Amino acid sequence: MRRGRTLILVLLIIIIGLVVGFVAVRQFLFTPQDTANLPVYVEVYFSAQNIPQGGRITEDVLATMSIPQENVVSVMYTRDELPFLVDKIAKLPLDQGVVITESMVSDSSSTVSVSGPQWASLIPPGMTAMAIPTDRLSVSAYAINTGAHVNVNACLLFVDIDPSYQTILPNLSAIMTGTGLPDEGGLPVLSLGITASGTAQGRLELDPSVQQPYYIIPSEPQRPRMVCQTLLQDVVVMRLGDFPLTGVEDIAAAGASTDVAVDPAAEPAPAPAAPDLVTLIVSPQDSVTLSYLIYTNATISLTLRNPSDQARLATEASTLQFLLSQYNIPVPAKLPYAMHPALLDLSAPSLQNDTVTQEP
Repeated sequence: MRRGRTLILVLLIIIIGLVVGFVAVRQFLFTPQDTANLPVYVEVYFSAQNIPQGGRITEDVLATMSIPQENVVSVMYTRDELPFLVDKIAKLPLDQGVVITESMVSDSSSTVSVSGPQWASLIPPGMTAMAIPTDRLSVSAYAINTGAHVNVNACLLFVDIDPSYQTILPNLSAIMTGTGLPDEGGLPVLSLGITASGTAQGRLELDPSVQQPYYIIPSEPQRPRMVCQTLLQDVVVMRLGDFPLTGVEDIAAAGASTDVAVDPAAEPAPAPAAPDLVTLIVSPQDSVTLSYLIYTNATISLTLRNPSDQARLATEASTLQFLLSQYNIPVPAKLPYAMHPALLDLSAPSLQNDTVTQEP
């Protein structure tokens, strides 16, 4: 009986020793290897608040975030490189949360020696900035603003022209008097005489009912044929509206708070005029295309897109034939009955809330 208890005690001691040994071996042998595989994090600086273009970088507008060391690139500013970042000048507007890199800032001394306006640094190399006319409809009800990514659509009108005269068809007809003897006698006519009749050139058509030819002339000038297509995709808007005429934008004055007391009797300041220009960053070839469209009276419109979406999608040009076939729109048949009164134009219904009352 006593031998059995001793044997059990020895077995317990052996089991406890094995467990302790296993834990010790795992602790001292495997722990250093596991910790070596853990990622090393490095703190880099980002903008803790919105920094305007030309704004000075200070410690108050900076914050740090930890990212894995393999994701850190040389153009980022780490915690040890803070002296190299402070007192720099933002070359472009920096949104809150953007990691600051060397291309986004410049030395304050270098801004004096650089010629030209300060916003010229926003244009990437090989690109150019061009302004085009716009209105509220063309910029998506002003949802498109500075820094937006847009697509550029254009609508054109086409007409048939005479290749020789380069004039719109149909040509005007004229009466020509040939050579020969006049009916009442007299001297012979030795030259051709042309008298413009002022009517459009028509064509002969045979009426199948009476088998008589008729000379048909158009009842109105030629109707242009319209086509719309997406020309440019993922274009960056440099600015909506005019740039300052002085060439330097007073950022400090724009960001300063105005604590001046307002006189209630003073007249309110007039509302700023709606912008009628938008400046796009495009390639030199695209700028030539936009210049051609502007001076040919083409209608240009911009559509807003997600800035993170860099996809390029092929689009079909929109014409009347495309609308009918793509959206399965039937051409109305000629029926022996119609709605009354005659519907000549499409107009929106007039509602009571649409009426604007003017106070006397």
